Amino acid sequence: MVPSLEPTARRLFKGILCLEFAGVVGAYYVFHKMNTNQDFRHTMNRKWPSVLEVFYKSNEWAGIYGMREKDQETWSRNGK
Repeated sequence: MVPSLEPTARRLFKGILCLEFAGVVGAYYVFHKMNTNQDFRHTMNRKWPSVLEVFYKSNEWAGIYGMREKDQETWSRNGK
């Protein structure tokens, strides 16, 4: 007799659901940190500029303008 695949499928589904939830929480954490911390945005600019570009674009799409210019002005003034 072949064992049922239902328990295995359930475990797999729960695992995928947990990974997806962890990904959403992680993405929110990074967004929140970029949204509130200019030094973190500078770190993101040095390490992952494409992620920071998506952050700036999403803010501009949401109607929040000037963050990119303010960051660049501060970083150039401080020599970062």
